[in-house]
Amino acid sequence: MAAGEARQLGFGGVAAVSRACGLSRVTISKAMRELDEPPLEAGRVRRPGGGRRSLVALDPSLPEILEGMVEPLARGDPESPLRWTTKSTRALAAELTAQQHPVSHEKVAQLLRGLRYSLQGNRKTEEGKDHADRDEQFRHINDEVSVALADGQPVVSVDTKKKELVGNYANSGRQWRPTGQPRTVNGHDFPNPSVPRAYPYGVYDLGRNTGFVNVGTDHDTGAFAVASIHGWWRTEGARLYPNAHRLLITADGGGSNGYRLRLWKLELQRMADTTGLTIAVCHFPPGTSKWNKVEHRLFSFISSNWRGEPLVDYETIVQLIAATTTAKGLKVTCRLDRRRYPTGQRVSKAEFATVNIVRHAFHGEWNYSILPHTMPANV
Repeated sequence: MAAGEARQLGFGGVAAVSRACGLSRVTISKAMRELDEPPLEAGRVRRPGGGRRSLVALDPSLPEILEGMVEPLARGDPESPLRWTTKSTRALAAELTAQQHPVSHEKVAQLLRGLRYSLQGNRKTEEGKDHADRDEQFRHINDEVSVALADGQPVVSVDTKKKELVGNYANSGRQWRPTGQPRTVNGHDFPNPSVPRAYPYGVYDLGRNTGFVNVGTDHDTGAFAVASIHGWWRTEGARLYPNAHRLLITADGGGSNGYRLRLWKLELQRMADTTGLTIAVCHFPPGTSKWNKVEHRLFSFISSNWRGEPLVDYETIVQLIAATTTAKGLKVTCRLDRRRYPTGQRVSKAEFATVNIVRHAFHGEWNYSILPHTMPANV
């Protein structure tokens, strides 16, 4: 605009405009020369080829390599799709530079934000101290999963979602409704033991981004956990993986699929004998169950889908879970399990001795394989 005014004034116009607006005469003279140049293409602010190319354009594999470095140690809130990492941006930048991908720590932070990571503070959710081999176990799980997926074998992440009250009780979250017409629910949610509960047990298929949820109505026991996994195999797994000879399960360290639970291992043995599969299990270290992938790739989206909707009956729960989808194509199968799973079942030493278990060299209490007593002929 200043160059146009100076040109209109003619001789002495540059000096006059410079005194009036404060721009230097050199800047105004440069702008006058640019007025004589051909106009730029629509949507451009500089000539083609101008400026330095972005680092990602020069090194397209950089984001993938960065996420590969972060993923084994990735952590996430199960109620949020965001993830974060304990590695600092400076440490990541140094490691990338050592791998012939020179990058600054500021650029690493920018790339992480683009990959939907965020830098977050601590949250008091853990009980007790972290195990000394916590990070090594995360790496071990990542290696086992990577090898199994590369070999075309099924890998599932399992856990029990928190139990839900069945009835006209408040459910956290909000939903769109006509103004001034909120859904009315019970004023108190202190139910007596007679109020039914739902126990959703999730099986997330890492290779296919699909979920299977078995909604129990009795108790969350080791038998219920394995029955849910076996139900996934009969319903989907056997059809999707006809050539499978090994099933890898990643699970947390406690609850109905805890590494100390004898009933869990005994039921897995029965499943191995029925299916002919070798069942490998990797447990997350104590205090880290919230970072199992079933939490933030399946359960978080189920919670989002039914937010603000009272779970008035089992049919509502099953329909809401089955309707859960994501932009990345998550599909969920859900069924209702009304079988009885009594608590207090004890597994004797003699019964446990029948479990054909092979413990891995690294933390055999967390990582083990259960082999069928009779191996199929084609394996």
